[in-house]
Amino acid sequence: MPALEKRIFVLIVEKRQQIDPKARSLAFDPALSNVAREHSAAMAKADSFAGNGDPNMVTTLLMSQDAKFVGLVAENIAAQHFTPGQDIDVDAFARRFVDTWIASKAHRETLAIADLDRSGVGATANTHTIYVTQVFTSEFVPGEKTEAEISALKTPPGTKASDQPHSEPGPSATP
Repeated sequence: MPALEKRIFVLIVEKRQQIDPKARSLAFDPALSNVAREHSAAMAKADSFAGNGDPNMVTTLLMSQDAKFVGLVAENIAAQHFTPGQDIDVDAFARRFVDTWIASKAHRETLAIADLDRSGVGATANTHTIYVTQVFTSEFVPGEKTEAEISALKTPPGTKASDQPHSEPGPSATP
């Protein structure tokens, strides 16, 4: 899974640059990858995008780790089935995850949020499905943005629990 996580991150950085060349660069954040892995693990355990039932799980995990966090939080999640016992082509799976997000208007909009500057990817598999979460954040230095601007950024369109986009599971992969 670490190779898949790294490949997805690299592909997302490339796609984000294509979507908006003026967007802030994404820095890899190991702490965000840990949060993303926890979310993916909960989904794999439940064998569902519902995870542990908390639609705001990623935000909840981040807030519990750093109560002073005041930045924007966004995520993309997806799942792909695989055939047990067969090797997984990391590059092919990574490209399918990224292509799924790019093809989805809501997921693509998440990638286009120019203020995002940190990201982590977490992948977990159960017996037949790989679940991936990519978390994006941006922390603002006090005084860099007004309270109203920060408040508006915390809830961009499409990030309410009822509006959260989720990728449909992909077809079974046969490498």
